[in-house]
Amino acid sequence: MDTRIMYKSTIASAQEAYDYLDPTGNLTLKWDVISWTPDGYVAVVTMTNFQMYRHIMSPGWTLRWTWAKKEVIWSMVGAQATEQGDCSKFRGNIPHSCEKNPTVVDLLPGVPYNQQIANCCKGGVVSSWGQDPSAAVSSFQLSVGRSGSTNKTVRLPKNFTLLGPGLGYSCSQAKIVPRTVFLTSDGRRTTQAMMTWNVTCTYSQMLASRNPTCCVSMSSFYNSTITPCRTCACGCQNNSTCVPSDSTIQSVVGLNTPTKYNTPLVQCTQHNCPIRVHWHVKLNYMEYWRVKISVTNFNYRLNYTQWTLVAQHPNLNNITQVFSFAYKPLLPYISANDSGMFYGVKFFNDILMEAGPDGNIQTELILQKDKNTFTLNKGWAFPRKVYFNGDECMMPLPDDYPYLPNSAPKNVIGLSFVISAFFLLELLAFW
Repeated sequence: MDTRIMYKSTIASAQEAYDYLDPTGNLTLKWDVISWTPDGYVAVVTMTNFQMYRHIMSPGWTLRWTWAKKEVIWSMVGAQATEQGDCSKFRGNIPHSCEKNPTVVDLLPGVPYNQQIANCCKGGVVSSWGQDPSAAVSSFQLSVGRSGSTNKTVRLPKNFTLLGPGLGYSCSQAKIVPRTVFLTSDGRRTTQAMMTWNVTCTYSQMLASRNPTCCVSMSSFYNSTITPCRTCACGCQNNSTCVPSDSTIQSVVGLNTPTKYNTPLVQCTQHNCPIRVHWHVKLNYMEYWRVKISVTNFNYRLNYTQWTLVAQHPNLNNITQVFSFAYKPLLPYISANDSGMFYGVKFFNDILMEAGPDGNIQTELILQKDKNTFTLNKGWAFPRKVYFNGDECMMPLPDDYPYLPNSAPKNVIGLSFVISAFFLLELLAFW
């Protein structure tokens, strides 16, 4: 069966603008009209990322909409419109943008203070809510003209589009909501917006990419074979669109610069994925078992900043220790506690470098056994699902999972015996 068809059939229901591991996750745009002007209003637009493990990475978000009437943007603070448009009808003061469909981007860090407001100027990078709520907000201010200057004459913008930084988000129509209440810095007085409306954007992996963007490989201490990523897991490509693994670094210099939408340039592999996650069942103790997770970047164009890794496994409800990664359990439902989010430690491994010698990160987990459920049989020790940066990774087929020696074919019984003996020696050395 075609890999792309299988991919669609396995994850379409979970990713069509709904993620069952993050059922309330969305990105909300809130427009607060804070004052009226002679021909319009001044508004603060706040973008809050309520997604637990999906963030917006460099080169950042891009926001578009369509004005309902003939509005213009007189000025902006904390962001800018990418095009001014045709402002030839104006004399004297020239608007910041006269576009009917303006495109707005965040300002870069380090802009002058008179161009900044709170939560702006981060190059459009927005953290996920699960990683860092304080960095999951981005804001800008704009002064709108020719729009009407009362609640009854203002018309809400339409057709919102969010790129984060590529495709994947679908946005609702703007909806008037109760006006936002603000508290002064001394905490003794409250004010409120003149008018507030919200736009909710949800993510669909099927809209973002026709193919998966990562894959999973597996191995174990009890089997000498390695289960690789599936062939063409992220789509097949010819050799002219990938970089041979034996190429020197100099041969890709100039190509390893980010594109506008992070179009990957990957190393030639049988899976053709920018990211590979490897799950290795390392050791089996009396009361615990140990797993090693490695993430390898095959993309020559991109450093993955503030990356996230999500795994779904029934024993994650009893994780004891995580080395070198930060960990947070995901609890989307009261009855389920089988999912967890891993992410980098700041200034240590929160950046997954581009393809090359430094393009990998790894950690180890120690999990306590529940003797009523724990087994190494039938692939139980391997994850049910894996997500990288919010996108579901292509898993191996169940028949390809590493098998226990006692279920091996006759021609590998001798090898299984050697592996079992090695495992016993490991246990004796530990105890």
